[in-house]
Amino acid sequence: MQKEYSMTQLCETFAVSRSGYYAWCQRQPSVRQQTNARLLKEIQALRQGQEACYGSPRMTEELKGRGYQCSEKRIARLMHQHGLRAQARPRFVPCTTDSNHDLPVAPNRLAQTPAPDGPTRSGCKTSPTCRPRKAGCIWRWCWTCGVARSSAGRWPIISAANLVVSALQMACTQRRPAKGLLVHSDRGVQYASQETRALLARHGWVASMSRQGNPYDNAWMESAIGKIKNEVLGRTLPADHAAARQQLFVGIEGWYNQRRPHSALGYQSPVAFETQFMKN
Repeated sequence: MQKEYSMTQLCETFAVSRSGYYAWCQRQPSVRQQTNARLLKEIQALRQGQEACYGSPRMTEELKGRGYQCSEKRIARLMHQHGLRAQARPRFVPCTTDSNHDLPVAPNRLAQTPAPDGPTRSGCKTSPTCRPRKAGCIWRWCWTCGVARSSAGRWPIISAANLVVSALQMACTQRRPAKGLLVHSDRGVQYASQETRALLARHGWVASMSRQGNPYDNAWMESAIGKIKNEVLGRTLPADHAAARQQLFVGIEGWYNQRRPHSALGYQSPVAFETQFMKN
């Protein structure tokens, strides 16, 4: 507009003085503006890594942990102004549970069990899932199974039929739970198989299964699997099983368990929560 009108005309039109306008041009950003700029720079840096999946609540806790004083509303406003959103999950979710079988089904013992008061003391929840991988021009499925107990999870990734048995054996080796452990799962054929039942009997563990067609009975594990698929694997498709195993190891053991804040744990990571629990 300065090409068409003089500065005097513009100042008179907008009812400001020329000295006031020039003072405004030379004015330094306010303390709040400077703080917002630092916060935005930190948010953008965090979103270059695994934290790209964070929405405003978790991003706020991450920034507070780094020494910044900020509120969730402030972070939400900054993210909205610059088009930053939490990473959305893919819509397509394949069915991984085959409950159409004649094998023995355990009752839902977890519903009558008190909440666990420590790691491996009351029960664990398991769930299989699959993820596409790209082999040449062919899309194939890469299966994995998680075993979570209290706050920490252990996982294998194989393509054989003994997926669940391998996951439970890994959990047994690494955590050594006592007899009487309640192992909760859905009614999939993997958990009702003779191999799985034999493994539970050998270790003195007790089987528990969700009601038919009710994933909410195993909601904690279903939620964990969903977060791992969305936040650890994201939209990157591994080329083969070795690449998938490496991606899962780095994502779960290096970030999800070690660093990712969980709202159910007071925005602590699983490892930090378990360490604090053991100290108390």
